[in-house]
Amino acid sequence: MEAYNIESISDEECRAIFFGWALALDENSDPLVAIKDLLGVIGNLHPTHPMTKVLREGLVKGFTEKSRRKGRRNKLKEPR
Repeated sequence: MEAYNIESISDEECRAIFFGWALALDENSDPLVAIKDLLGVIGNLHPTHPMTKVLREGLVKGFTEKSRRKGRRNKLKEPR
């Protein structure tokens, strides 16, 4: 994830990257599994990085399929 390569990245910037990443996941993917995979690979190497904090927050707050699909639909709608 590119956030780990940006020096002095803020929590807010990491959240923006995280939401973009989450919305880009394949609709058949389980976001909680994807977050756990990222934490297992990258998060353990950078335990104090803001992106690791955001990913951990994503696990705690979790996702609901309804909210995730709604976000994906809104993202894919064409502007009026």
